[in-house]
Amino acid sequence: MDDDSRITLACLDLAGTTVADDGMAERAFTDALVTQGIVAGTDSYRRAMARVHAARGRSKIDILRDVFADEDRAQAANHAFEQAYDSIIDRVGLSPIPGAEAAIDALAASGVRICLMTGFGSRTLGHIIDTLGWWKRADLLLCPADAGGRGRPYPDMILKAALHVQVDDVRHIAVCGDTESDMRSGRRSGASIVAGTLTGAHDRARLDAAGATHILSSITELPEVVEAVGRPVTTPYGDQVAP
Repeated sequence: MDDDSRITLACLDLAGTTVADDGMAERAFTDALVTQGIVAGTDSYRRAMARVHAARGRSKIDILRDVFADEDRAQAANHAFEQAYDSIIDRVGLSPIPGAEAAIDALAASGVRICLMTGFGSRTLGHIIDTLGWWKRADLLLCPADAGGRGRPYPDMILKAALHVQVDDVRHIAVCGDTESDMRSGRRSGASIVAGTLTGAHDRARLDAAGATHILSSITELPEVVEAVGRPVTTPYGDQVAP
């Protein structure tokens, strides 16, 4: 792989990208909305969940601020969301996306530093990593609070990771996520790979529209994409050129 173009940092989302969501976040949002008097089957619930779905990938408090204009209600709902999500983890556990652990380990074995990032709060992030036993699977774990409070679609978490591992050039970064917000944060960071995976919240059309450079059936395809970025291209005349 060419040193000038090789990927040295992979910023990978958790729920829907490396970790199976199985509707857990939606159930937790439903429980959070109930605490604020919004119950399933009502128009207000349908409107709230449409906003939640559109904003997936952003920090959970920001999503709930979109739903509730009142900050106190948003904070209360966010607290209820975290409690509900943690309770669901305790009841049913968590599973990696099939092949995700092997993909992460393959990236690490090729010299790529791994950052796992999320829109969850720090407590829930720790609970997820504890449950999966992933503390040694990543070089860095980040939530919005770790990067000054701004989550996706801002590039702050990616740039925080780049500074932490001393990336020489933002073009040496790969980002992989399952939401529009993941794609927008990746593009805003300058990453050369901004890969959308079809295992989570948003479909191909939304990921493409948000600026995905690659669409993957799952994160299992990411190591090959990363390897290909630095692979010399052979012309019909036998010459090799930089990718």
